[in-house]
Amino acid sequence: MAVLIEPMPWLRTAAFSLSLRGGVDVEPERLGGLSGLVCEMVQRGAGSHSSRDLVAIQDNLGIDRSSGVNTATVSFGAAMPAESLAEAIRLYADVVRRPHLPQDQLEDARMMSIQELRAMEDEPTHRVMQRLRRMHYGDRLGRTNYGNLEGIESIGHADVREFFQSHYHAGGAILAVAGRVDLSAVIGWAEAAFGDWRSSPVSPPSEPEGHAGYEHIESPSNQTHIGFAFDSIPYGHPDYFKMRAGVGILSDGMSSRLFDRVREQRGLCYTVTASCHSMKRGAGIFGYAGTTPERAQETLDVTLGEIEHLCDDLDPGELERWQIRIQSLLIMEQESSASRASSLASDYYQVGRPVPTSELEVAIESLTLDQVRDYWLSHPASRYRIVTLGPEPLSPPTSIQQSND
Repeated sequence: MAVLIEPMPWLRTAAFSLSLRGGVDVEPERLGGLSGLVCEMVQRGAGSHSSRDLVAIQDNLGIDRSSGVNTATVSFGAAMPAESLAEAIRLYADVVRRPHLPQDQLEDARMMSIQELRAMEDEPTHRVMQRLRRMHYGDRLGRTNYGNLEGIESIGHADVREFFQSHYHAGGAILAVAGRVDLSAVIGWAEAAFGDWRSSPVSPPSEPEGHAGYEHIESPSNQTHIGFAFDSIPYGHPDYFKMRAGVGILSDGMSSRLFDRVREQRGLCYTVTASCHSMKRGAGIFGYAGTTPERAQETLDVTLGEIEHLCDDLDPGELERWQIRIQSLLIMEQESSASRASSLASDYYQVGRPVPTSELEVAIESLTLDQVRDYWLSHPASRYRIVTLGPEPLSPPTSIQQSND
């Protein structure tokens, strides 16, 4: 297990992010939702503590906690007064190493998973973006974190125990700690809590298997939801911030191009966004627009047009505004132990090392408009994946129509 520690002595809090390689990617194909269900079950009693005891102890320690799964990992996060950190680390060592996995609570956990799944399926934006993600990354990497009804209903207690035994171990695990902490003390607490934890090899992440195309989900709605994506480069790539700056000019803040030119000036939609998404072996730029059926086609055409013509009229002020915005976010991260712990863990998984904030600041401040322009001219948006939901399908770009033919 990698242990990453960043002292932030100006804070009164401490936080950790504990991630294990037990995410959606390692679920059996027939048991979609198993990783999330196991994440819930390990928190229902552990070590010498019952489920109620765990909650009471966390509350008494002042812990603001979170947990969840993504494609690659299952993660447990906790932020608290700094003096509670030692006990919190011991407590979560019980959770991930010695959970009770009570069989009599499996049905309750299953019903929670089903309710979360149904809530997401009732949300049209989620339906569009989830289908888009599957088109972009393929059937395995693109699977939803919420699983599927058939998979959740098929999970037995033996499946829970087997998944726990196979994927909850020190191999590939990351414990990232940030805040008002003493380096040697944290190392000692981590060694005591996890030093003899069993370790096993971890499977390499799956490869993306997406394809360009257009799909429409028919729905008798008075709105049309548009999702689009295209290939990009992952975090850690030498050109990442050149790409990221272009996305920021397009869609970071209310002065960005998509918000101003598509929403404000033309009044085509009530929301429009674009953002980066990065995995270990793949990445994409994902966008969404919500509009009326009457304006949906123009919304799609104008939005993609803004992306494709990004370099036509780049202005130094646009890059400067994005740089200031990102620097502000980095400054705010320095005021949050939880944000910094999460970033440390994410950096280590993505690029194999924690990335200092000062390094990010230099990379962002040194960007020039010519570098951004050169990147986007040599990496134009192409091979779109587009998903729409509404009463009528739209006409996708000619390149997609040709690929579908």
